[in-house]
Amino acid sequence: MEVLKVSANSQPKSVAGALAAVLRDNSCVEIQAVGAGAVNQAVKAIAITRGFVAPNGIDLIAVPAFSEVNIDGEERTAIKFLVQPR
Repeated sequence: MEVLKVSANSQPKSVAGALAAVLRDNSCVEIQAVGAGAVNQAVKAIAITRGFVAPNGIDLIAVPAFSEVNIDGEERTAIKFLVQPR
């Protein structure tokens, strides 16, 4: 499964393009975001991606969950979204 990492400085439209491209190759993508700003950008990207893939008859769902990630040797709690076609 492909993992895309989103930061607070990520451009939602760019993340959406990457997400759409990965979804065309794989059936499921994981998006990881640490912090409120990053989660905000990830949710925007998922919404934009739904618009990108809807004309192809693909209806996306996103399942949120908590995840532990290691950043600079420090354990952090992240939100992960499992994005896949319905």
